[in-house]
Amino acid sequence: MKWLFALLLCLCAANASAAQEIRHFVRGAQQQIISAHAGKPFIMGFWSLTCTTCRDELALFGKLLQKYRDLYLIIVSTDLPEQEQEIAGTLQHYRLGRAESWVFADSYTERLRFEVDAQWYGELPRTYFFGADGKSTAISGRIGRGQIERWIRESKKRG
Repeated sequence: MKWLFALLLCLCAANASAAQEIRHFVRGAQQQIISAHAGKPFIMGFWSLTCTTCRDELALFGKLLQKYRDLYLIIVSTDLPEQEQEIAGTLQHYRLGRAESWVFADSYTERLRFEVDAQWYGELPRTYFFGADGKSTAISGRIGRGQIERWIRESKKRG
């Protein structure tokens, strides 16, 4: 019985140490992300725990990360930093451990959204496809697997 308890403790410790790092998305974070990935194509998806369509998109992103090992994905939750544990659990559920993860960490969310895109009014999910040239295309609402895979193929041709 003691060995079973010790095993459970080890598994819990391993799971806790493998927890996904979630960075705080504050003023300047958008530019920091773009600068850090200059010259490389990537996808940036905004989502929320309360958005059911977002969960469908997270599931799709998880599958695509498994299929395309070189896909670079950034996931930004528009929830609260106090919800990081639930956010991390959701990302783990959808196998998004390789995705770079962020959470809105400014009480003035409108300012963060405006900094991301002056044409974004908070609708979710919101996905940005960034090319290696730094230009982006924004899509609000549900996106399809074919649409994302076309972008992946095209970005590989250009890159």
